[in-house]
Amino acid sequence: MKSLRLRPGKERSLLRRHPWVFDSAIAKGGGDAGETVRIEAEDGRFLAWAAFSPHSKIRARAWSFDEKQRIDAAFMAQRVQAAVAARQLFDIRSDGVRLVHGEADGLPGLIVDRYGDTLAAQFLSAGAERWKGQIADALLAATGLAKLYERSDASGREREGLPPVTGWLRGTGPTELAIREHDWQLTLDVATGHKTGFYLDQRDSRRRFAELARQRRFRSVLNCFCYTGGFTVAALAGLKAADALDGAALVSIDSSLPALERARAHVALNGFAGANTEFLDADVNASLRRFLDEGRRFDAIVLDPPKFAPTVAHAERAARAYKDLNRLALKLLEPGGVLLTFSCSGGIGADLFHKIVASAGIDAGVDGFISERLGAAPDHPMTIEFPEGEYLKGLVVVRK
Repeated sequence: MKSLRLRPGKERSLLRRHPWVFDSAIAKGGGDAGETVRIEAEDGRFLAWAAFSPHSKIRARAWSFDEKQRIDAAFMAQRVQAAVAARQLFDIRSDGVRLVHGEADGLPGLIVDRYGDTLAAQFLSAGAERWKGQIADALLAATGLAKLYERSDASGREREGLPPVTGWLRGTGPTELAIREHDWQLTLDVATGHKTGFYLDQRDSRRRFAELARQRRFRSVLNCFCYTGGFTVAALAGLKAADALDGAALVSIDSSLPALERARAHVALNGFAGANTEFLDADVNASLRRFLDEGRRFDAIVLDPPKFAPTVAHAERAARAYKDLNRLALKLLEPGGVLLTFSCSGGIGADLFHKIVASAGIDAGVDGFISERLGAAPDHPMTIEFPEGEYLKGLVVVRK
């Protein structure tokens, strides 16, 4: 078994069971891409079994901290089974579910979502790639399903020195799928949709937005970076529950025409074809500035932009982009209006995001109450040992 010997003092994070070893922490040793290596402290003490990645700054990702553990097909099957079983702990009102969430489930670099009778997976690390076949078999065994589509085309693959790969890994069938979320019907394409096909992490935030629409009876709603219209459907559902659809106007903006077409279809699919909904194929920043020039105002605004800062190195530039978006949105809010603002950037922590929104408010001349903090649905867990799992941060801001 090949080994990695760490520099003095670099064992501390592994002793806290944090699963990452950076290249700068390694004194000597190595292995092939995805190969299991023994991680040792400076004095030779065992620390972890890990998958080696010769190209990534994260040079090794820990599989286990138990020296007696064998890293083999049986290990992968046990981890997959445990991850699938853990989802029974949560009240997930959908047949679209995140089944494996990487490091949080002890399977670094592996993302698996279930959409009805189809699985969609991303193998984003050298270790997950090396065990792909065994993991695929374990997933089908644990779920009783027969179809697994691979979406290993995220940017993380490049950092691991791996090429993008997409296509059916097990079974075959249509890539256009439908799922139930709360009381709504939504569709996706696992071959072309964002991530593995859909943003399952915002499931509970969409439900909360529906509740706010019902309680507050919004007259005007703006959904920015709307993608396929999940928050738009949620707002319509909430307004319908409050018998407040008549007279309400909803605007949804995205720069992807195919996404907007699916958003429009979702509105019709859920029985809201007659509602006052507008879909704009446009740049969000330019649209917000135009709305300000036109004197338009909104009772509710959703800002759910793409990932501006995948790593801390991108944080400064991303902070400026987030600040400008939130400044414009806060100025567009009616007094008493509600802003749901999000960051899915791993390089932007929750405290920094709060400061960005606060700075945006100061520049906009707007004060507000932060009435709630939002995050990813519980099937996208952050664990005690891996706080970096908290990638999605959200704030509900009520303008004073």
